[in-house]
Amino acid sequence: MSSKFNLTCVLFDLDGTLVDTAPDLIASLNKALKKHGFETVSSSQVRPFISYGAPAMIKKSIDLDDEHIHNKILESMLMFYQNNIAEYSTFFSGMTNTLSTIESLGLKWGIVTNKRERFTNPLVAALNLTDRAACIISGDTTANPKPHPEPMFTACNQANVKPEECVYIGDALHDIDAGKNANMKTLAATYGYLKPDDSPNDWGADALIESPEQLKSWITAICH
Repeated sequence: MSSKFNLTCVLFDLDGTLVDTAPDLIASLNKALKKHGFETVSSSQVRPFISYGAPAMIKKSIDLDDEHIHNKILESMLMFYQNNIAEYSTFFSGMTNTLSTIESLGLKWGIVTNKRERFTNPLVAALNLTDRAACIISGDTTANPKPHPEPMFTACNQANVKPEECVYIGDALHDIDAGKNANMKTLAATYGYLKPDDSPNDWGADALIESPEQLKSWITAICH
């Protein structure tokens, strides 16, 4: 890590990085599957696919190549999820402490997610983060979602920071690519929703982060 790196802002992916949203997403998926006559699925079966969105979770749940059925399940799942956005979702262990540390160091922090605004904003509000975050960018805030750099640059404009003074942490390859495409430092959250065939070592991130506590240590070391 270059000693010239001047960190001013920490940007987070949302699902699988900042917040463990798996319990609510999987509960909503199972309600939708049941409604449409399918067997429910285990958390371990679909959790690794959360970072790729609800359609990917459904595809992993049912062995049926019928777009109409998939769309019906998706519609039900999103309705259930919107109505139960933060029943069971919680910060990953150590994350509240990490956010407090970031703020105590005088750094800004924000969220860049591919989740839609209709889900992001109520979830962030339920976790009392809306006024703490310097920026909140969703998958439909800009014309292009990650890995395109547009949401990253929009986040920097909202937070009034330079991309080269940001670090972006996420749990999927498209997160790391997005950060790199915007000339940010990148951290791979290996505690997140990794797929069985994911190889974070090969993503080109500046470091692998195994826990929010390790993230706190990384940030503290950069600032001293």
